[in-house]
Amino acid sequence: MAIALVDVDGTLLCGRTSSERLFIGHLIASRTLGLRQSIDGLRFFPRWVWSFGLDTSKKNKAYLSGLDIGAVKRAAETFVETTLVHRLRPLMLERIERHRQRGDIVALLSGTPDFLAEPLARRVGADIWCATRCAREDGVFLPEPPVVHPYGDEKLELAQAMCRENGGADLGACTAYADTIQDLLLLRHVGHPVAVFPDPPLKRIALRQGWEVLSDGC
Repeated sequence: MAIALVDVDGTLLCGRTSSERLFIGHLIASRTLGLRQSIDGLRFFPRWVWSFGLDTSKKNKAYLSGLDIGAVKRAAETFVETTLVHRLRPLMLERIERHRQRGDIVALLSGTPDFLAEPLARRVGADIWCATRCAREDGVFLPEPPVVHPYGDEKLELAQAMCRENGGADLGACTAYADTIQDLLLLRHVGHPVAVFPDPPLKRIALRQGWEVLSDGC
């Protein structure tokens, strides 16, 4: 049994602007975000910069502070269907279908928030998904670091967990699709690494290692 591990931003979705950043723009335009979210977002940096350093902005989900989880999920589902579906990369949809026909498990593994990853997974026919789970309590989001965050080294750990939870799949038999150097550790541990429209550092390594590089079309 093998798993196809598919990143979202820049891989499944075209463009370098993250799905989360686009969704934040949507929340601002719809006036969902207010003073509380702005203040908590600013306070996050001095609280956590010594823990996360240069990754502090990646960990900052305080823009969701106090928002109702159900309302955000509903807004995210609408956003996926009205906006993100138009950014789906046709080449990756073809790859996903190929994996499905082979009997592979298709998994989205991404740092995008889970409320965006879940409807995206349904839309593209992914079997399972693992994405950022933001801190929450009593039905609302908290201005804290995420509980689960598939980013950097943690992405490899979560991929290994997905293998254990799905029939003990061998990571060496799995395929991983990614676009940035931050996913290098994961790509080095799978049997079939694929660089999708990679950033320059990842492209250099992929070409040196003889990995497959997808860079035609959208």
